[in-house]
Amino acid sequence: MTSRRHALWARALASLALGCSRADLIAITEGSGAAGGAAGATTGSAAGAAAGGAAGATTGSAAGAAAGGSPPSCPAPALSEGDSNRTVQVGSVNRSFILHVPKSYDGAKPVPLIVDFHGLGSSGMNELQNSPYPAVTDPEGVLIAFPDGLKGPLGSAWNFGPCCVADVDDVGFVRALVAQVQAAACIDSRRIYAVGVLTGGGMVYDLACQTADIFAAVSPAAFDLVQENVDDCLPSRPISELSFRGTSDPRVPYAGGPSALVPGMPITFLGARATFQKWAAINHCTGSPSPEDNNGCSSYSSCDAGVEVTLCTKQGGRDEPGNATLAWPVLRRHTL
Repeated sequence: MTSRRHALWARALASLALGCSRADLIAITEGSGAAGGAAGATTGSAAGAAAGGAAGATTGSAAGAAAGGSPPSCPAPALSEGDSNRTVQVGSVNRSFILHVPKSYDGAKPVPLIVDFHGLGSSGMNELQNSPYPAVTDPEGVLIAFPDGLKGPLGSAWNFGPCCVADVDDVGFVRALVAQVQAAACIDSRRIYAVGVLTGGGMVYDLACQTADIFAAVSPAAFDLVQENVDDCLPSRPISELSFRGTSDPRVPYAGGPSALVPGMPITFLGARATFQKWAAINHCTGSPSPEDNNGCSSYSSCDAGVEVTLCTKQGGRDEPGNATLAWPVLRRHTL
């Protein structure tokens, strides 16, 4: 392990020991909510938060309790059940997302947060309507944010480096989104997860590489790492990764190879198995992966810090969003 990686992990562990939430560090702004009980949201400016309001963003965080402090204080009143349209300022750009609050959320105790990313040309609303996660996680009171990408050559998209919309700070957007939701709801800062399909899966990979200080584990579907920036993937700590792939995906070949789906933004997929092996190397997994089970899932379990790396392959499968029934039990057992 390089000395740089030792230093990054040491800093991450030190931050956890001090009970710091990312929301302590990121200034946030929030627009007005739409239907579904967004009245519990606050409105402010990034400058105001940085000047002294950022402490409010830690409300609802479980970090203090995890560090041995007093139990967390949850925002009041609790967010109401429903799906609300929300905005957050990122630099000079106003970004949007939908926040899904299930009926079982009561605002009395910290709950997990999932950020679910749509594919190319889609939207947060479409992802909400098609995501397999709410049906599985709603009974546990889990909140889910469905962000909107910005317009690229082929419609709304994410900037994960070589593709698929240029000059957009999507990592900054996600950091601000998470901080805003932490300020408005009772979120366990140790249990925040990223999932996504197609290019949304590409964004999830980018977040695993760049924001392992926020996300405890990730589960992309119908996408792989890309050759153009894979060497830049240096997570600040080991992070569990569970991917879903279909062998007959027409846009993201299972075996990998070049893609010119987005004009002027060519990429080269590593392939499903090469991506699986790369994440095992990133997390310093040892030994061989387990044989595929009845769901087509194979895992490396002997990895640094107890993380897991899993590939679930569906024979004949295409660009499908993954299986939340399989993914959620894996994601939720990993925390920061």
